[in-house]
Amino acid sequence: MRSDATVVLTTLASEEEAAALVRALLDRRLVACGTILPGARSLYRWEGRVADEREVVVLLKSVAGRLGELAEAFGELHPYEVPELLALPVASGLEPYLGWIARETARDEGGAADDVS
Repeated sequence: MRSDATVVLTTLASEEEAAALVRALLDRRLVACGTILPGARSLYRWEGRVADEREVVVLLKSVAGRLGELAEAFGELHPYEVPELLALPVASGLEPYLGWIARETARDEGGAADDVS
């Protein structure tokens, strides 16, 4: 089944920061789920030097129609000066899961909260 589903990648400095961001995005119905993956190591160039930092990767499940609002929320909620927000379109998936993402991110709060992640 083709869908509007999108997986958004971001990183944060700690599991606590990641959980706080995911909860705030869930409260705003901008994501259906956030999966927190601790133990990442990021090497990147920043302000003329190479940084080597421990980070937490977060996979956010949302829909393309909410990406503008998600970007605005990142500007408000994400603690990084330049947060990572990479949206990867979902080509296909299981209909029940894709439907759940769509319901949970619907603007009209009518989505049923099934325990699927």
